[in-house]
Amino acid sequence: MTNVLVLVDHEGSQPYSTVPELLTLARSVAAGGEVHAVWVGEGWGPAAASVLASHGAGTAHVVTVEGADAHLTAATVDALRAVLERVDTHLLLVASTFEGKEAAARLAVLAGAGVVTDATTVEVGEDGRVVAGKAVLAGSWATRCAVTAPLAVVTVKPHAVLATGVEHAGEPAVVEHRVEASAAARAVQLLSRAPRPRGDRPALAEAEVVVVGGRGTNGDFAPVEELADVLGGAVGATRVATDEGWIGHEAQVGQTGVTISPRLYVGAGVSGAVHHRGGMDASVTVVAVNEDPDAPIFEFADYGVVGDLTEVLPALSAEIRRRRG
Repeated sequence: MTNVLVLVDHEGSQPYSTVPELLTLARSVAAGGEVHAVWVGEGWGPAAASVLASHGAGTAHVVTVEGADAHLTAATVDALRAVLERVDTHLLLVASTFEGKEAAARLAVLAGAGVVTDATTVEVGEDGRVVAGKAVLAGSWATRCAVTAPLAVVTVKPHAVLATGVEHAGEPAVVEHRVEASAAARAVQLLSRAPRPRGDRPALAEAEVVVVGGRGTNGDFAPVEELADVLGGAVGATRVATDEGWIGHEAQVGQTGVTISPRLYVGAGVSGAVHHRGGMDASVTVVAVNEDPDAPIFEFADYGVVGDLTEVLPALSAEIRRRRG
């Protein structure tokens, strides 16, 4: 039995989709202990409380960092340190995003914690140590990492856990904290902040379905985008496609781009080179469409179609629409 702390990523009053997943994982690890959620900055209200409570958070720590913008990583770390002083725990769960990993690293240095990034499983061993499972070397090895430090900070990949709610959820207990910003947080002055405009598609790193176009698209992403929209997914690309200017670099999936872990990955005209595989190896189901039967992606794909993506993808989109009526 252990208490587990969860950092809540949110935009305004709306928690991100990774939050219910982290809370579900926290419940399974706590094994009778309490799940504590940490909300930093503005936006806390009934809607946020409902999401946290319905997924098992018993206590919500609402933290105001005075003297620094709450969106700064250093301010997030100040908030986490304040809550850690109040909660008896040896495990903090964070979403495996660029911001989450930076916060985990900063906190680990200051608190003497051990960090595991991009985990897909988390458990507590018989000796009380936190053990996290993750794939490494482009998915070629599955590892288990035991944290020997008193505090384990684990960043968890999106969709590693299927979010489940709890029955008869009540309101979480709310503990408010006011924290003076550290020198590190005060050293940065945020002059303006403009969230990137988002269309109807989900964010690439959080999407449950991702359709990726590669060199085989020859710059025509229309079939890729059509299939993504039919499936309610996001559009991604290989490094070649972004380097050619066929699509923005923010869509790049790979070791030097965005790391994804969707439940369904569709690669269209994607060779499956190791640097790309390193960014999508945690995908649950992989479907490949490529004219080259010897493309490396077929070695690890669950389903493969040897064919022209300009014919296969439109036909697949049409069939999905037909079956949905």
